[in-house]
Formats: sequence, C-alpha cells, structure tokens
Amino acid sequence: MNSIIIPVNEGGFLAATIWERSDAKAMVILHPATAVVQAFYKGFAEYLFNRGFSVLTYDYRGTGLSKSGKVRSYSVSMSDWIEQDVGCITAWAKARCPGLSLLAVGHSVGGHAVLLSPATHALQAAVMVASHAGVTSTIKQTTEKVRVWCLLRVLAPVLCRLFGYMPARRLGLGEDLPAPVMLQWGRWSAMPGYFYDDPDWDARQRASEITLPVLVMGFDDDPWANPEAITRLMAPVRNAKIERREIRRADFGIPAIGHMGFFRTRCAEKLWPVVGQWLEKQCAD
Repeated sequence: MNSIIIPVNEGGFLAATIWERSDAKAMVILHPATAVVQAFYKGFAEYLFNRGFSVLTYDYRGTGLSKSGKVRSYSVSMSDWIEQDVGCITAWAKARCPGLSLLAVGHSVGGHAVLLSPATHALQAAVMVASHAGVTSTIKQTTEKVRVWCLLRVLAPVLCRLFGYMPARRLGLGEDLPAPVMLQWGRWSAMPGYFYDDPDWDARQRASEITLPVLVMGFDDDPWANPEAITRLMAPVRNAKIERREIRRADFGIPAIGHMGFFRTRCAEKLWPVVGQWLEKQCAD
C-alpha cells in the first residue's frame, strides 16, 4: 500500500492510495461517495487486493487528503468531480498499468461518475453501489423526505453563504464540502430527472452512450437509493449491459446495510464476494 499525489490539470491534486501487485487480474478504481473519504473503503480495497486485483482509492478535491488550506478556497463542483477528478484518476491508472484492464466500483456519486464521466470508455466493466437519482420526491419515508428537503434546499444554501463551504462535520454528515458541490447537489435534487434535467450538462446523452457491463446494487433498507430512485437514474442507460441486484438483508442474515453499510466489515463475508466474483467474471470474459 502506497500513498501518492496526482496533479489535476484544472488545478489542485488528488491524494490517492494504491494497492499494487505484479500478478494483478485487473486494476480496480474505487470512486467514493459524497462527503466520504477514501479511508472508509480501506477494508474493501484490501479484500479486492487479496482477491488478486490492484486497487486504487482517492479523495475528491476539497475533501479528505485532497485539499490544502481551507475548504472554502475550493471552487470545484460535483460535475467537476465527475468529469475532472474521475478523468484524472482513470488516466493515471491507465498510464500506471498499461497492460491491465481497468474496472471501477462507484459508491453513490461515484456510481454517477461511471455513467457520466468521459473516462468510462477506458473501463472494461463497473459496479455501482447505492447509486440513485437523488431526487427528494423519491424518498418514501415522510420524516426522511422532510429532513433531506430542509438540508438541501434551506440549510445548505444558508450555511454555504455564511461559512463559504458546507460544514457537514458539525452536522454529523461526513466530510465538509466545497460550497459549489453542495449547492449543485441541492439544485439537482429539485429537478424531476436529477442531473439529467440540468440544461448546462449533457448527462442524458452521456449515460445513453456507455456500453460496458455494469452491476447495479441496491439494498432494501436504503432510504435514498430505493428501487424507484435507482430506476430513475438508470432510465437513459440503454446500451450498457446492466445486471441489477436488489439485496434483501434477510436473505444474507445482515441486520442493516442502508446507504453506507455495504463497505463496512459486517458485509465482508456475505456481500463483498458478490462484487469480487462479478469483477473476476468480467476479467475472464
């Protein structure tokens, strides 16, 4: 395991960690969720490494180790993460391992990157974990719907204006976020088609153009990435080879998974092999 710093052409850098092996079946890039640092994925990365893959984790600019100075100094948006950061880390991995197939596992917004990043053309296959169209109206539980609506539409704009960034840590919501990331996320959440309805972005066209195999995973106790929200996200993806898995906790004897739990060690024995075996199959194919 080695730590590395990768400059981004548009400015700033990505702090990454690589687990590298000479006999690797492929290189797997782990794209993180919003406000989640790469350390959260260490156990899963080590699992894939022990299964025969080289693995690369990283933090988006303005989060975790991929920042210098204050978060408020970062002007990157969520679409910048998807286009620039994911493009940068994928290009670096391709140059580092020119003879290896590239695979990706994207968590939440990391799965969005699989659909929308121009770098996806370099991948052989990808897994999307708890990725969904983050439209507030798709949340089924009324209390959670109101909470998320207030956070994204009311609290976030006020706090970003007051502090110059989103102080997510103070609210127990993970990493502090650059203001443009949080505000763009809030705008998308108000659109029926999420970022597909953003007139400044050709998201629908991008998603329709990917052709690689994609494993899409959802969990029955995830209040955000529920079946309707996942279906709405995947609707324009007409040319990829989609395999969708709706995981029921009871079938695996796991008490809770939710939006974050797949990457926790309580899922290591029963759920991580679902992804590990699928990735191995893509290498064989």
